[in-house]
Amino acid sequence: MRINLAMWRKASWQLVKIDDKKEWDALDVVSKWLIATRSAVTLVTVYSCVIAGLLAWRDDLFTWVAFPILTVGLFVAHGTNNLLNDYTDYARGVDKGNYFRAQYGPQPLEHGLLTRRQLLTYAAVTGLVAVAAGVALILYRGGLTPLLMVAGAVFVLFYTFPLKYIGLGEVILLIVWGPLMVGGGYYVLTDSWSWLVVLAGLAYSLGVCAALMGKHIDKLDMDAAKHIRTLPVLLGERPARTVTLGLIVLQYAVVIALVIARFFSPLLLVVLFSLPFFFRVVVPMYRHSRPAEPPEGYPAGVWPLWYVAAGFAFSRRFGGLYLLGLILDVVLKLLILPLFR
Repeated sequence: MRINLAMWRKASWQLVKIDDKKEWDALDVVSKWLIATRSAVTLVTVYSCVIAGLLAWRDDLFTWVAFPILTVGLFVAHGTNNLLNDYTDYARGVDKGNYFRAQYGPQPLEHGLLTRRQLLTYAAVTGLVAVAAGVALILYRGGLTPLLMVAGAVFVLFYTFPLKYIGLGEVILLIVWGPLMVGGGYYVLTDSWSWLVVLAGLAYSLGVCAALMGKHIDKLDMDAAKHIRTLPVLLGERPARTVTLGLIVLQYAVVIALVIARFFSPLLLVVLFSLPFFFRVVVPMYRHSRPAEPPEGYPAGVWPLWYVAAGFAFSRRFGGLYLLGLILDVVLKLLILPLFR
């Protein structure tokens, strides 16, 4: 077994499908963890941390001591949550057979890539890394940090069951990847709580929530049959599609509001460059029911992802432009404007 850096890069950017146990066994332990935890998705956590870091840097309060601990801790915590999610759903019989989760990527237990003991070992090791990072941040910052850590731990442990089963999974994600990660991350970095920073985090997490809504719409019938009452199951398909589009529109509204409030400079309006993709791809897909089969020309290897594929692609575009706008905002405030004072 050798270190496969190419697989590290691939698994960090896209979902990797592996059905061959021999191919799996030939991978190094990091590659296995990245694939099993769907690190292409957990990248959204890194985005939240970077947003918090950029806002702290813009306010001249950034600290290199806490930022890497925060980012690594939250990233592995998200990965641990995904492992526990797969374990819980497998143990409850949810992922048996041709369930949606087992179609778009390897479910380590269902596909026989890992035993229960191996998966729990992965989760325990990375969970301990996340806890160690949290303890380090508590010792470094104190204050609200223990409460933020406890809140995060509760969501990691109870998201899959029961929260996802009672229509709260989407709400929890909206809170975690915005107010908790960005607002809480900013607090850990700066020792200051800011509701405007929380709102800035919400502008990002609305898109992450929209992508999750798309995933849950894609598997609405399967979830309903298994009595998993996600928000789309409770709302129904058509209202859920409308709500998802509304979440994306609200992203733009929050950014524009923060620009008007002068929390952001107009440079953050660079996110508007994601509008063509929104109107050209996302809106047409969400206006109609999901087809029974992939249409001609649909990218190979993406099906059965439909709404979530469009939502995730949009989230990456919006998130990337949002980060670009924040970087430009930092450069403007710290490097350019001082030249004219």
